Amino acid sequence: KDLSFTCNKSPARPAHPKVARIGSEYPRPPPHLLRNSNRMQRATASAAAFCRSAKGSTTFVRHSSTSFLTVRVPHGRRKQNKSLQRSMNSSSDVADAFTPSPDHALLRETVRNFAEAEVDGRQAITFNKEERFNINLFRKLGDLGLLGVTVPEEYGGAGFDATAACIVHEELSASDPAFCLSFLAHSLLFANNLARNGTEEQKHKYLPAACSGELIGGMCMSEPGAGTDVFGMRTKADKIDGGSKYVINGSKMWITNGTLDGETTGDAFLVYAHTAEQGQKPGLSLFLVEKGTKGFRLGQQIKDKCGMRASMTAELVFEECIIPAENLVGVEGKAAACMMRNLEIERLGLAAMSCGIARRCVELMVKYSGERKAFGEPLRNFGQIQRLIADSYASMSAGRALMYQIAKGMDLDKEAVPGSNKRVETDAVKLFCGKMGKDAADAAMQVMGGYGYVGEYQVERLWRDSKLLEIGGGTNESHHKNIVRDLSAPGRWVIA
Repeated sequence: KDLSFTCNKSPARPAHPKVARIGSEYPRPPPHLLRNSNRMQRATASAAAFCRSAKGSTTFVRHSSTSFLTVRVPHGRRKQNKSLQRSMNSSSDVADAFTPSPDHALLRETVRNFAEAEVDGRQAITFNKEERFNINLFRKLGDLGLLGVTVPEEYGGAGFDATAACIVHEELSASDPAFCLSFLAHSLLFANNLARNGTEEQKHKYLPAACSGELIGGMCMSEPGAGTDVFGMRTKADKIDGGSKYVINGSKMWITNGTLDGETTGDAFLVYAHTAEQGQKPGLSLFLVEKGTKGFRLGQQIKDKCGMRASMTAELVFEECIIPAENLVGVEGKAAACMMRNLEIERLGLAAMSCGIARRCVELMVKYSGERKAFGEPLRNFGQIQRLIADSYASMSAGRALMYQIAKGMDLDKEAVPGSNKRVETDAVKLFCGKMGKDAADAAMQVMGGYGYVGEYQVERLWRDSKLLEIGGGTNESHHKNIVRDLSAPGRWVIA
């Protein structure tokens, strides 16, 4: 028997006090923001206790013919995968650009609750210091239905859109960008990529486990001698045994989730490699390679990184690695289209991470400048400090607005078109937000002075983490090149 509560789609007016925060079993917000709000703390604690007493995890159930959202708490043992299901009611009111529907608002609240209760603190501090991956916490994202946030429901995912992906990445990154980076590699580079480009057999075989967290995956593109120049990669896949198998040779570098324990590879990867029939021009192809495949091994874990230390990075090696032909994803030699399509959502996700970093930095600056005094006055009374905070907030707001506007118009099932507005826009938003997030972290460290410079405080870690977002998923220089090339192509790009 289910305990079901129906509430109006406005999350600010729940029909029952116990569902005021029932979007998650995790309390919110952080103590420093609600220190004086005992009533809100009691409400969140009540909702959390109720969820625990129901011995189940909340799921979100759509009612397309009504304007109501049902929050259902099942009794008994948890199912392996509990997906957040979206409502597609086109008549629902739009809240704002950042949470365009009540379902998006509930999703944001759920992820924020989880991040503030579970990711802030031990995960963000201990696992980054020790350069370890928190696999148990990561699998809790599967319990919440987040690991397949853009994967269609028929394969165990949540079936959300690009806006939802931005929401999840922004909220997780505000607590720990490294944890969020591992999430991005799994949910977008592996799960979303396979959901859009794989065969039905491949999707049914791998995606349910990926959405639950049983399988943790990644994507292999960069190599020791090929980063931005992806078509310069040397990894090759040749047909053998009359075309029934492929043999892969090469190595891949900087692979997020390449190892989860420092000793073995991650569970499954989408691997880009050159293929060519005899006498034909080589083309890129995409393959599924599982942990334990003969000839596939961990080269090394990349340690002592500047930032993102709780996200494990590795070199992966393929030496006479033989896989069946059915592990080919998409059409042989045509994987460049798969790559371009997935790069668009990846760059939105990375931009969202920068927005999460910037938001947390602005929050920390505002709090610190109000508490710290100099010359008998709070720091926020001084013009130099006001400039750092105000400029950071303005830039963050501009980046978020651009990001969510692009996400709103993105169709995840549509192929990327060279020179299209979407490709230009995703290059532009990552270029802008990457610098914006780094600048906000730098401003926060300046506001906090010596306190911002030491590891005891969050700013120092956010400052180190932010730099990767100007490198990974496309360097700033590659975005400059792409944007100018597409803007210069006659008849291929117009300002709307």
